[in-house]
Amino acid sequence: MKKVGLYFGTFNPIHIGHLVIANHMVEFSDLDEVWFVVTPQSPFKTKKTLLDNHQRFEMVYEATKDYQKLKPSNIEFKLPQPNYTINTLVHLGEKYPDGYDFSLIMGEDNLKGLHKWKNYEAILDLHHLYVYPRISEGVIEHQFKVHEKIHRVNAPIMEISSTFIRREHKKGKNIKPLLPPEVWKYMDEMNFYR
Repeated sequence: MKKVGLYFGTFNPIHIGHLVIANHMVEFSDLDEVWFVVTPQSPFKTKKTLLDNHQRFEMVYEATKDYQKLKPSNIEFKLPQPNYTINTLVHLGEKYPDGYDFSLIMGEDNLKGLHKWKNYEAILDLHHLYVYPRISEGVIEHQFKVHEKIHRVNAPIMEISSTFIRREHKKGKNIKPLLPPEVWKYMDEMNFYR
């Protein structure tokens, strides 16, 4: 059974913080692989700053191609929108009925709001959660502090955000060290976020 951690995000763009977290999860937990699940742009929400789905997927591909245990995934591109995590998990279970055990990777900030997710009880019944530390406001509900399927992984705290990268790049700041070299090259060539 291959244990796969699903790391959801818009990855707009993917940066070294994402890679550090994913690599830490795959090297210092019992996960065999981490799949970066690129969240598609919702047809109901158009954000000027959100690049096309395939361009963001291409950046994730570029960032992960040299890491054997890290994979890009466009699985949500084919699902109806707006999409919920539970639907993606059901779809993955149908697509990979044998040999895969899917878990979720999330920051502690998301764990604080998990009780608001659609069918969060079903997610926890069927899947494990791997949680990395984040500096954030709010309180984790007691049920999530002691839940047998929620695993805390003491990954480095990464305070880098894609929003910061886009904003400062637009101002002409050098954000190159915050990105994997292949992502910087692609982003620069395509003139993204200017």
